[in-house]
Amino acid sequence: MQTSNSGGAHSRKLNSRMLGKLLVIAVLMFGFGYALVPVYKKICEITGINVLTPKDDTVKDIGNTQVDKTRTVTIEFDANAHGPLRFRPTVGSMQVHPGEMVQVVYEVVNTQARSIDAQAIPSYAPQQAASHFKKMECFCFKQQTLGPNQAKQMPVVFYIDPALPKDVKTITLSYTFFEVGGTGKAAS
Repeated sequence: MQTSNSGGAHSRKLNSRMLGKLLVIAVLMFGFGYALVPVYKKICEITGINVLTPKDDTVKDIGNTQVDKTRTVTIEFDANAHGPLRFRPTVGSMQVHPGEMVQVVYEVVNTQARSIDAQAIPSYAPQQAASHFKKMECFCFKQQTLGPNQAKQMPVVFYIDPALPKDVKTITLSYTFFEVGGTGKAAS
């Protein structure tokens, strides 16, 4: 009898040890998952691809910016969607003067009968133009929630920094809009 009690105690001890190891693994997995977002952002920032554009807080004195009427830059707008979204700019391109405040509107439609969360990631061509493309307002600053079959118009308010190199005559602003998480809430 004593042997079976000793065997049961040994089993409980092994089970407790295994439980402890599994808890440590679960905590490490959670920590790894939690750390992925900042690590991804840092890698994208270093490599210069898919940079999430933060709101530009350096443009508080926009009223003092001089508009360079001697130059015209063509801004082309592009949209790509992944998942259950239709996404497009309302205009294909426009002519702007560096320093001039401009607004363009993008339209997105959730084609599903469920709510979804989505995020837009901007990219610029040529890449050197990215630091001169100053956004005051943009739907890309945060995730968007779209209800079932909802259509939404989303503005981008921006100006081109007059310090843009003179040889850059065309800038393409492209957004990729994708569903975040992939699990939506069913319509009620």
